[in-house]
Amino acid sequence: MTQSLPRITKAVIPAAGLGTRFLPATKATPKEMLPVVDKPAIQYVVEEAVEAGLNDVLMITGRNKRPLEDHFDRNYELEEALTRKGDAERLSKVQESNDLATMHYVRQGDPRGLGHAVLCAAPHVGEQPFAVLLGDDLIDPRDPLLSRMVEVQEREGGSVVALMEVEPAQIGLYGCAAVEATIDSDVVKVTDLVEKPDPGEAPSNYAIIGRYVLDPAVFEILRETEPGRGGEIQLTDALQKLAKDERVGGPVHGVVFKGRRYDTGDRGDYLRAIVRLACEREDLGPDFRTWLRSYVSEEM
Repeated sequence: MTQSLPRITKAVIPAAGLGTRFLPATKATPKEMLPVVDKPAIQYVVEEAVEAGLNDVLMITGRNKRPLEDHFDRNYELEEALTRKGDAERLSKVQESNDLATMHYVRQGDPRGLGHAVLCAAPHVGEQPFAVLLGDDLIDPRDPLLSRMVEVQEREGGSVVALMEVEPAQIGLYGCAAVEATIDSDVVKVTDLVEKPDPGEAPSNYAIIGRYVLDPAVFEILRETEPGRGGEIQLTDALQKLAKDERVGGPVHGVVFKGRRYDTGDRGDYLRAIVRLACEREDLGPDFRTWLRSYVSEEM
């Protein structure tokens, strides 16, 4: 009889970064709270986790990140004011984030990289597989990625990373995976990983994007991982060890994503994400697209 693997219910969202690329806006405001149209970026990420069935969310925070906790908590004064006004529509939007998931928070006191941030989740996660979602990557809900990754992990065990093909000149901006084909067209087996390789030395053009489903064996490896590129503890280095020795924590697979992804960690891509999402909104899209066509026509 085949033993079923544990159902994944926990998601970890590292959110302790300083957001230096968005200064001065992020001097006093967490970058995760910057609005994408009319919702903070972090809410899109939590909604994605919940949609994939992960309703236990641990956020790894740092100093000056209190607004993240406040956003997913009740705001009694605001709710009462909207109730008195009879503004049911805005009240519903305010309350939407209150009950999305069971939220937990832990501080990463010493920002030592993504691997260290993930390690901070060990006491909460325990011995079960879990997901990691990076807040800079927004995945369009019409192109489910995380749910597919959970499906693959529950079938194959081990860990699963999200991969996207990029131009060879861009691979040095990402972790990169060496892969082998499987019977599923969108799933590959990962045999090696390199963090931000020189383009000429990259094993492929498959870049790791900000979604992971990890076996808890990764925690022990992270505890023993020395700082790597940038003087930080790299999650990629730990995953490399898992990929090279399946006895440690099972295989590493990759789900190749070809859907819509919005990178809000870069100022230009952040603006493009806002424009794309605004154009597709039923309440904003028609008027906004008309204005945008006129603006582009005039500027050109």
